[in-house]
Amino acid sequence: MTALCSLFAQVRHVGNASMASAGVFIRDVGHGLLEVSHNTLALVGLLAIGALFFVGGRADLRQSIEAQTLDWLQAREEARTDPAELIAASLADADAVSRATAADPKGLSHQQAAVAQWISRRYRVAPEPISRLVKEAWMVGARVDLDPTLILAIMAVESSFNPFAQSSVGAQGLMQVMTHVHDDKYEAFGGNFAAFDPVTNLRVGAQVLKECIARAGSLEAGLRFYVGASNLPDDGGYAGKVLAEQGHLRLVAGGKIVAINVAHPAPIAVQAKVDAAAAPISATAEETPQTEKVALLGKGPT
Repeated sequence: MTALCSLFAQVRHVGNASMASAGVFIRDVGHGLLEVSHNTLALVGLLAIGALFFVGGRADLRQSIEAQTLDWLQAREEARTDPAELIAASLADADAVSRATAADPKGLSHQQAAVAQWISRRYRVAPEPISRLVKEAWMVGARVDLDPTLILAIMAVESSFNPFAQSSVGAQGLMQVMTHVHDDKYEAFGGNFAAFDPVTNLRVGAQVLKECIARAGSLEAGLRFYVGASNLPDDGGYAGKVLAEQGHLRLVAGGKIVAINVAHPAPIAVQAKVDAAAAPISATAEETPQTEKVALLGKGPT
């Protein structure tokens, strides 16, 4: 019995010694790891400080890191953004409104607003761009001494207020100016592509019209020059059509009520020989059947 108790005591002693040894081992390992961690963190801190000083002295590296960081942040943001919103953002252009040919009709005078509203309804175009053109016609007309309703009437007859209209002979824009003939006038506006800018086309067309009237000596004869019919026996009713539309616009500007569906005078079909070397001033954008098409390609001023 005594021997058995002695054996149990020895086993318990060995167990206690082993546990104590294991505890010491674990504590030593933990202290070692803690020391290593402290040293590692200190080393990492020193390296980070050194890197900051190095990068701080290199502007190119700093800019590169900033750009990469910004790209990463944008990529993360785009990953969380709806695809439709991304498309909208990529197509957005905050400067577009400054290029739009439009004006608030409320900013026009009473006379101009009446004309703009009538044109908008008659030709089924938005009132804002028409308001801008009406305002421009009044401004340009005052500068070149032309009735603004005449300028607007030519735009109505030539293109029905379509700024991208082009005839088969190359007349372009609102007032159907022959761009290749009057390219010198477009130089002040940046080149021939400005023919499709409504305001530019209006201004160049007004210059051409003024020159035609001055050369011909009268309004009706000037309109014949403008359409390129100065060498023809008949202008196909062009001058009468323009003057009739101007009359409507004058009545509207004067406060009169004019039906929006009032008819234009019917053009007169004529036949004429075309000089191959002739330089037309303008040609109407309206296309008619070939057998009834008016030949208005007489030589005009350049």
